[in-house]
Amino acid sequence: MMTAEPHFIDRHVGRRLRMRRLLMGMSQERLGELLGLTFQQIQKYERGANRLGASRLFEAARALEVDVGFFFAELDAEPNASVLAPGLAEAAPSAYEPEPLQPSGRRDTLELVRAFERIDDPEVRRRVLDLTKAVAGFETRRRGGS
Repeated sequence: MMTAEPHFIDRHVGRRLRMRRLLMGMSQERLGELLGLTFQQIQKYERGANRLGASRLFEAARALEVDVGFFFAELDAEPNASVLAPGLAEAAPSAYEPEPLQPSGRRDTLELVRAFERIDDPEVRRRVLDLTKAVAGFETRRRGGS
């Protein structure tokens, strides 16, 4: 018997689960302990192989200190999102288009995000973000990009 390919929303939620876990510096084992699961089950959730039910998603959000909506953020950027909501994929791009965060990427990226998450003052956070965007834009122009 063949198993169906995981639904793109399940994969998206799993990637967001993994991203947040890594940003918090939490292991799969630790998240599993907090949720009463094995690390293997966490792996399945992160791959989208198993679906997170509503109650489990709520528990995961609490353990990872985010709102449940966090797991669905940026869903409109998914390739199949327009199937569910026509027009989402047609939104006009903003002047600054951030790259999707790849939690398995460079260590300095994770360190930067972790440090940013520790900034409590909203004004300071906004200014740090503005500075980072300005530097990124300068680097892009310097390399001859758009």
